[in-house]
Amino acid sequence: MTNTSTPTAVRRAAHLGLTAAALLLAAAAPATAGTSAGGDHLYLMVTTGDGRSSDTRGTLLLCDPPQGHGRAAEACAQLDSVGGDIAALPPADVYCPMLYAPVTVQARGQWSGRPVEYRQTFSNGCVMRARTGAVFALEN
Repeated sequence: MTNTSTPTAVRRAAHLGLTAAALLLAAAAPATAGTSAGGDHLYLMVTTGDGRSSDTRGTLLLCDPPQGHGRAAEACAQLDSVGGDIAALPPADVYCPMLYAPVTVQARGQWSGRPVEYRQTFSNGCVMRARTGAVFALEN
């Protein structure tokens, strides 16, 4: 019988987890490297809840040609109009309910050769859609 101390077991589990993650990334790299290396692309995530939630959706938005997102053409056109600056998107003229149901969005990638990092928490989905347009509309 082999006795393994808790720190050793934790290190082994962490190593196995890192190895598995590296293998997954390596397997996915050839499929996306050719399509996103030169063009505008953003990895988009939407998390509903208070941060402890596991309800997170994500997708890779490619814009040359638009793909990977239910409303890719619209999202790419909106981003192109503001040079990829999500915070500069003009807000929609809508009325949203005053409900607190937080939604956090994140974007990471590149636009016109520049890195893009964006993270914002909105009070609810209506406010998020009004401020970000089609960019984080991942449900369609």
